[in-house]
Amino acid sequence: QVQLVESGGGLVQAGGSLRLSCAASGRTFSAYHMGWFRQAPGKEREFVAAISRIAAIPLYAEFVKGRFTISRDNGKNTVYLQMNSLKPEDTAVYSCAARGLDYISRSVNDYHVWGRGTQVTVSS
Repeated sequence: QVQLVESGGGLVQAGGSLRLSCAASGRTFSAYHMGWFRQAPGKEREFVAAISRIAAIPLYAEFVKGRFTISRDNGKNTVYLQMNSLKPEDTAVYSCAARGLDYISRSVNDYHVWGRGTQVTVSS
């Protein structure tokens, strides 16, 4: 199966932007639907965005529509999350995840491989 490593997190002021990357190694990256999730302190992990494996069809949580964009480059085995107009409530550890089954999903429990995450902190 794939192994996932996130990068690109950091500290940014409200209204700023960050681009997260998730590099995959191992088995064929294009065989996996990919998702981004986040977990803030004291809260459960929640869905942010996902992208299908071949057609690259995106799904978004309502709270990021119009601000975040998910994309993938199967040639580079990498999925990206471009985050614009960041808000303090976007502060969380962001993790990417891979799902090898037939359909794309928003559910945490449907993803089988996880990266360790990258911290995003948005100051007000």
